[in-house]
Amino acid sequence: MSALTMGLVGCCSDDITKNPLVAEWDTPYQTPPFSKIELKHYEPAIDYAIEQNRAEIDAIINNPEAPTFENTIVAMAESGELLGRVTGVFYVLNNCVTSPEMQQIALNISPKLTALSNDVSLNPELFARVKAVYDQRESLELDQEDKMLLEDTYKGFARSGALLEGEAQELYRQYTTELSQLTLEFGQNALKATNAFALNITDEAKVAELPDFVKEGLAAEAAARGQEGWTVTLDAPSYGPFMTYSSQRDLKEELYKAYNTRAKGGEFDNMENIRKIANLRLQIANLLGYETYADYVLEDRMAENRTTVTNFLDELCNATMSYAKKDVATVTEFAHSLGFEGELMPWDWGYYNEKFKEAKYSINDEQIKPYLQLDNAINAVFMLAGKLYGLTFTPAPEIETYHPEATAYEVKDENGELMAILYLDFFPRESKRQGAWMTEFRGVKVKDGVEQRPLVQLVMNFTKPTANTPSLLTFDEFTTFLHEFGHGLHGILAKGKYESINGTSVKRDFVELPSQIMENWATEKEYLDLWAKHYQSGEAMPAELIEKLIAAKNYLAAYFNIRQLSFGMLDMAWHTITTPYEGDVLAFELEALKPTQVMPVIEGCAMGPAFTHIFSGGYATGYYGYKWAEVLAADAFSYFKEKGIFSKEVADKFRYEVLQKGGHEHPMDLYVKFRGHKPQTQALIDQMGLE
Repeated sequence: MSALTMGLVGCCSDDITKNPLVAEWDTPYQTPPFSKIELKHYEPAIDYAIEQNRAEIDAIINNPEAPTFENTIVAMAESGELLGRVTGVFYVLNNCVTSPEMQQIALNISPKLTALSNDVSLNPELFARVKAVYDQRESLELDQEDKMLLEDTYKGFARSGALLEGEAQELYRQYTTELSQLTLEFGQNALKATNAFALNITDEAKVAELPDFVKEGLAAEAAARGQEGWTVTLDAPSYGPFMTYSSQRDLKEELYKAYNTRAKGGEFDNMENIRKIANLRLQIANLLGYETYADYVLEDRMAENRTTVTNFLDELCNATMSYAKKDVATVTEFAHSLGFEGELMPWDWGYYNEKFKEAKYSINDEQIKPYLQLDNAINAVFMLAGKLYGLTFTPAPEIETYHPEATAYEVKDENGELMAILYLDFFPRESKRQGAWMTEFRGVKVKDGVEQRPLVQLVMNFTKPTANTPSLLTFDEFTTFLHEFGHGLHGILAKGKYESINGTSVKRDFVELPSQIMENWATEKEYLDLWAKHYQSGEAMPAELIEKLIAAKNYLAAYFNIRQLSFGMLDMAWHTITTPYEGDVLAFELEALKPTQVMPVIEGCAMGPAFTHIFSGGYATGYYGYKWAEVLAADAFSYFKEKGIFSKEVADKFRYEVLQKGGHEHPMDLYVKFRGHKPQTQALIDQMGLE
């Protein structure tokens, strides 16, 4: 009995077709029937889908006809459709409504999926067919999409070990299997460690100074936990406002240290996982002929090599470090003017920089939040997409969602054609990982002449409504909404034949351009005037407040730039090691962060153990991409500023040259077609308005 057959014990072929993950979805737009899916359905469905995918690959290998673009490259692109559908549902839900049982399923299926991936990429007969087509590429009559699919397919094999032989191939299998398990475990540990800590406060005097919206949120959290008083968690909408508005140094120190030692030691320790992951990535890169993992990754990025990335990070760091130190000195001096004594510590920073911002610009989140009610913000973001791209968004209550807090919308273009189904999920919960992201249950493709439109999901962790107040966003939360919506537009407006090169399937350091350019509208008066109204009175946001918001746009820009660079530099440090690292993980991090250190180092604290972007997400050797894309976005938005922030001319060029084309061409070529020139780092430095 094969391992696959054993996995299907108790689920015969007749039964598996009734599994709601496998059966045809008789739902609006073939959306997932969430109410029918139970935990018991996932593993049998995934096992079955793996078996089907193997059969599809075998059919390509055993095709007696000579290899062609259609019978090999396109056939491969179209294979695995069922597996993609099933795993698409599983992994989206595992991030949003996870449970110990789902996390165990994730651990169970990880080696099976890695084995399938390796069996495909390391199959010599299959690679021989791919190579045969690739070798005759110059004589084939292929359009641009076809050429990119062929190139990506060949490179995908080469970069996944197809050129390895014998023992090296077996080591590749071993390393990639171990790596998939470790990265999964890393993410689970980070979530569990975040959920494991909560600070309950019962002394009303210690929360008296907090804005009402913060107190209400903490009281609601306490009540939900069956506690008295007010409870602070490590979730961003709880942790951030408390650190910003509370003067209770002892409590903030406790919270800061809890937040910055998540998954460092204890039951959910990730320190050893960091070392193992970095070393495995190095070993994989070495097997494939690269000196470092960064060399391996960046070969397939817009930046192309680690020298470019290192120089880019260093250039930004050198250009802004003195200004960042000045930012810290300015806030410290202000704190001293209020009676603070000694050195400003990291847990003091949020409180005093907010006080200084309020003193300098007479603005704070409490003033802004009443004008950023979530429902209004949703309509405003939809309105912006309508003005730029002619899109309309209609609530679709008939479409099932996976949680009562998630909502679904039909997205149509100016001609009334369906462009996508959009799922929105805004609030934190213990079953949901931190942060904000965009993903898809399925992407765009054309098969047998029929276009499949995407099912796009945007997930955030924003301020929850309370019994007395609707969800009112901070300015940062609204900016995050615009950011993720930009990713969403990349998926919604995608066009093309092949899902693997459509939408957000672009080089990682290009994928943040559509998201980061959207953030610019958050401080445009012409846009805010259209919708930002007080949730109680209905009065428009005062012009004076908008002016303050715009004036404060670059507040501490250098400091925040250096902070973002620190993430990119730590990422690059771990992925440019040339020999396996066996030393102290914390010491490695401290050394990597030295160039960006502008605040006191707190003994025992570490960023790495909860740095899911690079150790369990897809951003290994890619975190620099946020800053890289900021350069692109700064340069690109200047085009809108030149022609008008709602310019259809510019929006159409951005839509058709960037958003619609996805990964059909090299991103620099797409950018130049849109903008007319290559981007310059100085555009970002100028946008910061450093003084």
